[in-house]
Amino acid sequence: MSDESGAVAGPDGGLRCPWGLSTEDYVTYHDEEWGRPVRGDDALYERLCLEAFQSGLSWITILRRREGFRAAFADFRIASVAEFTDKDRERLLADPGIIRNRAKIDATLANARVLADWSEGELDSLIWSFAPDPATREIPRTLADVPAITDESTALSKELKKRGIRFVGPTTAYALMQACGLVDDHLADCVARKAS
Repeated sequence: MSDESGAVAGPDGGLRCPWGLSTEDYVTYHDEEWGRPVRGDDALYERLCLEAFQSGLSWITILRRREGFRAAFADFRIASVAEFTDKDRERLLADPGIIRNRAKIDATLANARVLADWSEGELDSLIWSFAPDPATREIPRTLADVPAITDESTALSKELKKRGIRFVGPTTAYALMQACGLVDDHLADCVARKAS
């Protein structure tokens, strides 16, 4: 049996990261997506945007609106979002299917315009260049072992900002790294770590 901050038995008896058990949505996200490698500019742009929208909110709020976000932001196709107009911005600000935060919407649109000028694969290459060597990382046994920021996330945040990307501080950059599999922060006894 694990202590409260270690892996906890889920409905099927398998041990999981405690945060991944609070709702059925989280169990699915935890087991099938979080910490799995995400590649491709549009896919990483989506995760970057969703992590920015999550800032100050719980992830479940974003997860449950994910399809609304995809519909509102043209499935996060960078080329499409880069062409959004002021009329699209007003539509987004009135859309109850997303988080209607003006600064986050503006950052999502501005970031697409910046990324539209990058070459294909450049966002993917840039983000993945900050993935730490797994051999140098301790496998977390409890939630207390999981950092909120790292040297790599701070450097990634700095580089993205330098290139004109907004709303991506070191904590958001680390959440992106976790969600997209640059780091594996599933706890040592977690079934998702053992499955990967």
